[in-house]
Amino acid sequence: MSKNLIVYFSHTGENYVNGAIKNLVKGNTEIVAEIIQQEVGGDLFEIIPLHEYNYDYYKCIEEAKRELNKNARPAIKECNLNIAEYDTVYLGYPNWWGTCPMCVFTFLEQYDFTGKKIAPFCTNEGSGMGSSEGDIKRLCNGATVLKGLPVHGAEASRSGKKISSWLSEVSK
Repeated sequence: MSKNLIVYFSHTGENYVNGAIKNLVKGNTEIVAEIIQQEVGGDLFEIIPLHEYNYDYYKCIEEAKRELNKNARPAIKECNLNIAEYDTVYLGYPNWWGTCPMCVFTFLEQYDFTGKKIAPFCTNEGSGMGSSEGDIKRLCNGATVLKGLPVHGAEASRSGKKISSWLSEVSK
């Protein structure tokens, strides 16, 4: 039996939702990660940056843009995961500037995903997966990166059917 790991980075605080700035107590990506865990089982792990991204939406996206432009690898809280224990890694993140937040890149570069299946999912407000699938393939040589799932962030809590359909597709 395969063992699943659901890894995610999610942003709380001000987020862009259906054309307006709204305060999210729980990030959209975390909501999707929890739905996936309910469906497939496995361990849930949150990527936590050492320096929290700004609560203010506009300041946060500027931070994210600076990190992307510098190809930065912001420090994250230590994670003592034994990736060897897992066969499939469901990897979740918001789409920031067309790809994963740089803290997700930091996480990916800390482990050897050779022989693993990585199933990416991202929340967004219309930009889909962006270049994130290709970026994950580039960072995780030797892994099989499966077709990603873009979830409209405003619909995260109501996306159960879409998630179930995707899970059926990627688990074949």
